[in-house]
Amino acid sequence: MKNPDNKVTGMGNALMDILVRIDSDSLLQLLDLPKGSMTLVEKEKAGRILDHVRALLKSYTPGGSAANTIRGIAALGHPAAYIGSVGNDELGEMFRNSMAEEKVDTHLVRGTQPTGYAIGFISPDSERTFATYLGAATELAPGHLDPKMFTGTRIFHIEGYLIIARELILKALQMAKTAGAEISYDMASYNVVEENRDFIRTLLDEYVDIVFANEEEARAFTGKEPAAAIDELADYCRIAVVKTGASGSLVRMENETYLIRPVPVKSLDTTGAGDMYAAGFLYGYVNGMLPEQCGKIGSLLGGKVIEVIGTRLPETTWKEIFKQIQLIRED
Repeated sequence: MKNPDNKVTGMGNALMDILVRIDSDSLLQLLDLPKGSMTLVEKEKAGRILDHVRALLKSYTPGGSAANTIRGIAALGHPAAYIGSVGNDELGEMFRNSMAEEKVDTHLVRGTQPTGYAIGFISPDSERTFATYLGAATELAPGHLDPKMFTGTRIFHIEGYLIIARELILKALQMAKTAGAEISYDMASYNVVEENRDFIRTLLDEYVDIVFANEEEARAFTGKEPAAAIDELADYCRIAVVKTGASGSLVRMENETYLIRPVPVKSLDTTGAGDMYAAGFLYGYVNGMLPEQCGKIGSLLGGKVIEVIGTRLPETTWKEIFKQIQLIRED
């Protein structure tokens, strides 16, 4: 029987991901989108970008960093919930219905703007670049939060992309802490870190228990390479994770650093790799596994998702993941 007080709740920008594969990075240059980053765009520019890709094959999946992580946790069979805001439109219904189908308990505000979307460009080397129109996602406000949303929450996971809504973040973190939850924070993108370093430092120092960063984000925050960056991050948080791409990841907990080797994969699209790593890690953590086991499950999910376009894994892949998790448990 599932423990009702062991839920993982996430909050973030509720978006639909619109993913397109491009033959070269020249289109990114034309659209003034730095490769590998997430760039916020206004509705008009988002429309112009969609015009540029209108003839290209597109796929649609629920997105937003925290939503991806929560969907991954739910797919592993663990209680999961999500807080966000969508518009009263077709994309909003797609988001709502998809999350329900994936057994995520949602608290979704119905905003007045169109549902936000992230146009993801997948380069030939599988790197992804996002142009994001937030739309209704920005309408989630402190007044929408209710302590009941955090009841039974063991981990409250928040994405760095939400950092422009500082009052919202602070109120949510305070409510989560009052409910007895631990806080998990994903740094999201190196440019987000560069623009908000001082505020992130405050969050880590006062609220966050578990922090996730890739090597670019860790470097943007600390000015150091991964091995040294993780030590600095661990000065703020009880658990620090730095993902190092093809080299694997580093997990720091209780004054010990664990090197987690990557899972051999054939990369098609890196969209959601970090989000799914967080899903696997947090799943292991709330189920009482050791730090190295948590990292291995994170690496497993992060590796499997880059073998597909988008963040939705086929049922056959999930069956394989469950077998591998059992082996990790027994190791």
